[in-house]
Amino acid sequence: MRQDFSAAVSSLRQGGIIAYPTEGVWGLGCDPDDDRALASLIALKGRASEKGLILIAGDIRQLSEWLEGIDERARQRLLETWPGPHTWLIPDNGRARPLLRGEHSTLAVRVSDHPLVQELCAAWGGPLVSTSANRAGEAPAMSADEVRETFGEALGAIVDGPLGGRDRPSTIRDLTTGRLLRA
Repeated sequence: MRQDFSAAVSSLRQGGIIAYPTEGVWGLGCDPDDDRALASLIALKGRASEKGLILIAGDIRQLSEWLEGIDERARQRLLETWPGPHTWLIPDNGRARPLLRGEHSTLAVRVSDHPLVQELCAAWGGPLVSTSANRAGEAPAMSADEVRETFGEALGAIVDGPLGGRDRPSTIRDLTTGRLLRA
């Protein structure tokens, strides 16, 4: 699935927002360390900043800074489901920007098994923000055309490709309690 990600990476470096297919729905992303990009993404979606966002990676090593402090038993739980469509809420070790975690003491993280997401994160050199490509309260986009129709020129790049075969967003589970928050 080799693809040229230069437009997406360039947009990310300039604080832009990009769109790309994930395991089950189209996602919007930005640099997780750019407060202006995070604020722009939240505003574009019309999402409450208190909710927080997901950090998606193509490889667990890309999340190493955010996973510091996680004990070996908990890390093993993550490895049992990654890569895959499983988002975990992990205790924030202080590495996450406030807009990334929202009002929570946890951070939502996932290592994707989608080949395009893995290549995009490799080209970018780390994890990206990943939130469903939709305005708050609306259904997530299921195609690049739907993304264009909803967000038009507000995006710096659209990385076109197929969805990963799931028919809904990833599951979300709390690493500390094991509680399933989204099936």
